[in-house]
Amino acid sequence: MENNKIIKNVKTPCYILNFNELDKNFNSLLEALNKYWDNYIIGYSYKTNALPWLIDYFDKHNCYSEVVSEDEYNLGKKLGVSNDKFIYNGPVKSKESFFEALENKCVVNIDSKRELEWLCDSKKKYGVGIRVNFDIEKYCNNQSQCGEEGGRFGFCYENGELKKTIDVLKSNGVSVSGLHMHVSSKTRSLDIYKVISEVAVKIIKEYDLNLKYIDVGGGFFGGMPNKPQFSDYLKVISETLKTSLNPHKTTLIVEPGISLIGSPFSYITTVIDTKDTTYNRFVIIDGSRTNVDPLMNKNNYFHEYIYCDDKRSIIKKQVICGYTCMEHDRLYTENDCNEFKVGDKIIFNKVGAYSMCLTPLFISYFPDVYLLKDKELKLVRSRWTANEYIQNSRIGDE
Repeated sequence: MENNKIIKNVKTPCYILNFNELDKNFNSLLEALNKYWDNYIIGYSYKTNALPWLIDYFDKHNCYSEVVSEDEYNLGKKLGVSNDKFIYNGPVKSKESFFEALENKCVVNIDSKRELEWLCDSKKKYGVGIRVNFDIEKYCNNQSQCGEEGGRFGFCYENGELKKTIDVLKSNGVSVSGLHMHVSSKTRSLDIYKVISEVAVKIIKEYDLNLKYIDVGGGFFGGMPNKPQFSDYLKVISETLKTSLNPHKTTLIVEPGISLIGSPFSYITTVIDTKDTTYNRFVIIDGSRTNVDPLMNKNNYFHEYIYCDDKRSIIKKQVICGYTCMEHDRLYTENDCNEFKVGDKIIFNKVGAYSMCLTPLFISYFPDVYLLKDKELKLVRSRWTANEYIQNSRIGDE
């Protein structure tokens, strides 16, 4: 991480958001969109990282707020997001917030049969988007997250559920404004987005749809060298969509989360103990795997070290572990590496996506979050204490 001298004495554990990296990612996305499809909406995905400072940053940069629950919707309103600047997705919308968003002319993509029923029962008729479920695995073998089990979101194209939904909406006077095409991919390859665009075009032609927007979702790589860049994705998407759609008439919606804020965040920890057992030397840090890998499915991390002195022996094997009482709170093993000492700092880089939202309140509470800008650290969220933990709680029988 740059500016290591600045963070050398910071209280750990903590997250640090690099402003320059965030700006770089966002401007790269803007440049690609303006080049390939200049009629667009960027929806920042709250579920990826709902840090209020970030929400405010993207709102001030004219992004919409992409939310998937009433709680996220209300968070955006609480932070001053304009009533009409939401993209409301997901199957768990409340009825009240669903119709409020429609009344405010937000982008609303339906994803459940109960939403379909709400629309049909409503006396007022709206325009909505539809989340499309299609067999991405058939087109991109071994690239989807769900594999042969298939994704669970949206209305299925292949089995006729999508057509049935379109017909029901039309027969009840509800217009289909857009298609929400997001799929969960484990490769984030260009092929995924080419297929998303091809299937969207196919559906538009097959059902003779006149759409206001196509929402391709998110899931792009971002801030990663030797991986597809925003310009690569937008080139593939635009070349396919332009075979049938006019950019001046149809808005392209993208919903980036991980690609914008994954790389700008680092998690700073300090070595608090080392111990030798029959099998290993364990290096204990004051952070946890749950803070950088809450699903505990990673086998490597972007990391670097700040040593407290230069006098080091080479140790054959050292297992880096978190502070929790779980045995599997082990992050990685260093072989034939400099000996770790109490006071050394281990920095985990590119950890901004999902880590903060999924960090549990387990043993220790949420850590400090700093903004690194102009070679200075600014606290943008204070660590939780017992006071925050018990807020809104009721204690005793009264």
